[in-house]
Amino acid sequence: MAPGLGVLGPIGFSAAIRKNAHPGATLECMAKVDDVAAAIIDRTGAVSTFKLQKLVYYSQAWHLVWDDEPLFRSRIEAWANGPVCRELYDQHRTRFTVSSWSAGDVRRLKESEVETIDAVVRSYGHLTGQQLSQLTHDEAPWRDARQGLRPGERGSREITTTALVEYYGSLAADPDSSDLEDIF
Repeated sequence: MAPGLGVLGPIGFSAAIRKNAHPGATLECMAKVDDVAAAIIDRTGAVSTFKLQKLVYYSQAWHLVWDDEPLFRSRIEAWANGPVCRELYDQHRTRFTVSSWSAGDVRRLKESEVETIDAVVRSYGHLTGQQLSQLTHDEAPWRDARQGLRPGERGSREITTTALVEYYGSLAADPDSSDLEDIF
């Protein structure tokens, strides 16, 4: 858990009670993005690949803040329509919706990883892919990574874990930040 986050974050989940199951976890031990996608689909049922990408993004962002470690090591890129993990995209590129993710195994996830995914799906899962995309467009990590690109222009710049921690960590630490439900 990141120090100093004992306040309610913007999606109403107390970082103060978050537990890191393995404080010394290494990148080799962490979940794979496929495992995260499988867990999200287990919770949402059939979902558009557009929405899946955004829920994966928010899972990574909030896990970094709450558990002070990445959820997965795959790169997230700032595409024109929002954050995308190319590793997932390469697997779903011909599909609009997915109802399962055979490359992932939910059983490989640690308890703290499942808790993050559950909180993200509870807080963001009611939004459409388009609403999630607009939300990411309004936030600094995607905007900063797209700096200098025209709207709609292709790009593959990385949204770094540092950018995610700085932005979402500041939201979690802000006692005046509102719950996501208040935004919509």
